[in-house]
Amino acid sequence: MKLRRAFAVSRKEYIHIIRDPRSLILGLIVPVVMMLLFGYALALDVDKVPIVVRDADMTPASREFISRFAGTPYFRIVDYCPDYAALERAIDERTALAALSIPQGFSSDIARSRTAHAQFIIDGSDSGTATTALGYADMIARGYSASVALEQASRKGVRPPSAPIDVRPRVEFNEDMESRNFIIPGLIGVIMMVMAALLTSLTVAKEWETGTMEQLIATPVRGPEVVIGKLLPYLSIGIFDVIVAMLMGVVVFAVPLRGSVPLAFGIAAVFTIGALSLGVLISVLAKGQLVATQIAFVATFLPAFLLSGFMFDIANMPKVIQVVTFLVPARYLVTVLRGIYLKGVGLEVLWPQAVFLVAFAIIVVALAILRFRKKLG
Repeated sequence: MKLRRAFAVSRKEYIHIIRDPRSLILGLIVPVVMMLLFGYALALDVDKVPIVVRDADMTPASREFISRFAGTPYFRIVDYCPDYAALERAIDERTALAALSIPQGFSSDIARSRTAHAQFIIDGSDSGTATTALGYADMIARGYSASVALEQASRKGVRPPSAPIDVRPRVEFNEDMESRNFIIPGLIGVIMMVMAALLTSLTVAKEWETGTMEQLIATPVRGPEVVIGKLLPYLSIGIFDVIVAMLMGVVVFAVPLRGSVPLAFGIAAVFTIGALSLGVLISVLAKGQLVATQIAFVATFLPAFLLSGFMFDIANMPKVIQVVTFLVPARYLVTVLRGIYLKGVGLEVLWPQAVFLVAFAIIVVALAILRFRKKLG
């Protein structure tokens, strides 16, 4: 293989890209739009859950209990209902996702040191939000119960019992517990997987459909030189996208980058080479732009979004699906970027993922070269 001929093919491809504004938009603008759209739209934080309240007791004790919900960032009181039917109607109409109902006798039960009852209703349509909101409500109720028990003990002159277990939690790597810090590094991997494959999935197929493949066949350029020459222009676009995505993660979304920037960039660049080569391989096999685009989308977006651990925890998936995820390259890049961004770890921890991505790039480039045939038919 002669680099001069590969660079000649690369120059030809650069001219095609510059003359085709759709390719430039797809390669330069769409990743930025996807970062902004997914970065701001995807949020796993459960806060400000709209809640309605029915207070049938109307006492200082019931108002104090309600204030515990209003005084947290987890709930937002949107209305006070006069009766139970209005409370249920608010849940049915989804003007509220949760409801708190305090019956009569709430304060008298507390005053008599009896168990006071209150009902918390949650819309279980979204099981994730419902589970988290129930946890918040239970935490608030336990805090209020502890304060009531402490007040009653002090009023009786009795020493309050000490807790049998004192758990002191400490959050590492994402101290503010913001889902954005978890989402953005993984989002970079998903976007690069999809965009890289889509960019190159049309390269060879377009040559067949437009009839220019015959001209390439008539030249002395060899198959490996064609594949490498077509990869180089899109590699420069992919590297640019990696730089922009990493800068947006730090500057726009304020995600901490605690690890090595060269390491993150280097592994992302290796992954980009593999993803671009996968697009070329699809283009070689499909020989049609529409079919190539559809295959590239199905083969990259769905696995990267669903099976990489970007949105859904792999440990919670069925065992068979967990095995399948080992074949998804985006899984390894998502792990690497989250480790570098949030934990600041290096190759001493991430070397298995790095080795897989290097192997992925080498194998896919080799397959694209082997499957490309410089002949008609």
